Amino acid sequence: MKTLIHKIILLAFLIGAVTTVVNAQRVVTGTVYREGKPAAGINVEIHRGTKALSDFDGKFEVTGDDKSKWMRFAFVNEKTQTLELEEGKNDYVFLFDGVSPLADAAKSGDPIMKKQDELVRDDNRDYMETFTLFNEAYKQNDFKSAIMPWRRLFKIYPISSVNIYIQGAKMYETLIEESKIRQEKDATLDTLMMIYDQRISHYNEKGTLSGRKGALWFKYNLPPADDLLDAELVAMFKKGYDFLNTAIQEEGVKVELPIIVLFMQASHSLLQMEAIPKSQMMKNYEVSIDLLNKKEAAKSDESDLESVRNTVEGIFGASGAADCDALISIFTSQFNEKKNDLDFVKMMLRRLARASCDNSDLFFAASEQMYKLEPSPEAAYNMARMFGSKNDNERAKTYYKQAIEQETDQTLLGSYYTEFAVFLKRIDNNLSETRNYLKKALAIDPGNCKANLIMGDIIVESVRSFSNDNFERSTVYWIAVDYYNKARSSEECMAEATKRVNTYSAYFPNNEDTFMLGLKDGDSYTVKGWINETTKVRTRQRK
Repeated sequence: MKTLIHKIILLAFLIGAVTTVVNAQRVVTGTVYREGKPAAGINVEIHRGTKALSDFDGKFEVTGDDKSKWMRFAFVNEKTQTLELEEGKNDYVFLFDGVSPLADAAKSGDPIMKKQDELVRDDNRDYMETFTLFNEAYKQNDFKSAIMPWRRLFKIYPISSVNIYIQGAKMYETLIEESKIRQEKDATLDTLMMIYDQRISHYNEKGTLSGRKGALWFKYNLPPADDLLDAELVAMFKKGYDFLNTAIQEEGVKVELPIIVLFMQASHSLLQMEAIPKSQMMKNYEVSIDLLNKKEAAKSDESDLESVRNTVEGIFGASGAADCDALISIFTSQFNEKKNDLDFVKMMLRRLARASCDNSDLFFAASEQMYKLEPSPEAAYNMARMFGSKNDNERAKTYYKQAIEQETDQTLLGSYYTEFAVFLKRIDNNLSETRNYLKKALAIDPGNCKANLIMGDIIVESVRSFSNDNFERSTVYWIAVDYYNKARSSEECMAEATKRVNTYSAYFPNNEDTFMLGLKDGDSYTVKGWINETTKVRTRQRK
């Protein structure tokens, strides 16, 4: 009797299964993995359809209909997993525990140098399965699951799509930022660099991508770890510096502005660590400025161009590479080779002047050469400075006036007026003539701190000869302090100007003197005589 019942139950089950199959409109197959291996004994159930157990190869087949929406996977006491079905797709790979089966596969195999459309046309099942595993995990930001199929794409299908490198870089940047241990971060950063190297190998863009490598290298290495040895610190900076240098050499005028700044900062750091000589720092500065000049000449629409130029100048100025002895050592041999290159001679003279090397033999020789090549206002100005330093005052005066008469650039003209005023004061202390040229400089740029500072000085110097009246002499200090206050609005002159303001404010008239004349603080007052300027009444503060 029991045997008969079992046969009836079995027959009923078979009839039901057959009926279901007969009515089915959709057969779904696939492979299920657990712990990275094909998994046997996984219960697979399709919505509105049959159930099945996966075989020893992890394969399964279930039957549903056109309204089936999901499959469920269950194994012993582990949590049941659900997979949403896609319309028109009837073959699936399912990772029961999220662990990819491709960990070992990524370690072997020869690269297949085909694009994605070719691989699809060839019906390369391995590629499509690997890509699907990666893409699904990546879209959900499940980078842990995405890594293994991505590695296979990276190694076996390296030119299938540039997205391998774009998305791979994003994943590894995220992993770096999430790293808790330095060794883990360093290893992940090395992989990120490898991603860029392989992208360069297959897709070129060496300049742009080398710049990104350099930026990322410093982003994830700065500030450096406290326990790095000096040699390790140098090696770290040198590696990033090399990436940036490659970008600049490859990209030229197309290089991005932040790369130029990073390049100069890395150069500065290496110079401080004595890993590059001053001559290299100087060369890197020249390269950077030349690129900025070319961008400007090409009318680049990069809005930060002037800001970057100021930053580059600041880094170079703070580096210590621009001292007079270093520049003379660097430029002497170059001048002998390039003395007929006008642009080089101009650049060299500006660098020497900025480093106060304008009393050197090299500066004199270059000034004369520049005047021969191009008797321009700038050349005349350099000749004036040269003869002035030799105390050949008449010839210096001639060249100063020539430079002033010919110069059309208002900024340069203002600096020429200021320098000529200083020269005139030095050679004959003619305060009136000095003041005349300072006023011309200030008419061009009222914020010219050097002109304001000197104007205050010559006014203070004139106090004793201004008048026999003590009160009138004390009012001269109002005018002088006005100029000093204008000068200290500039960082360049702030320290010196502030000292003078504090010193000469003590010589203002006192309360009694202004009261007797019916004056009070804030009243308008004209200091007459050769000064003839209007100011505000201020009294000396009691201590």
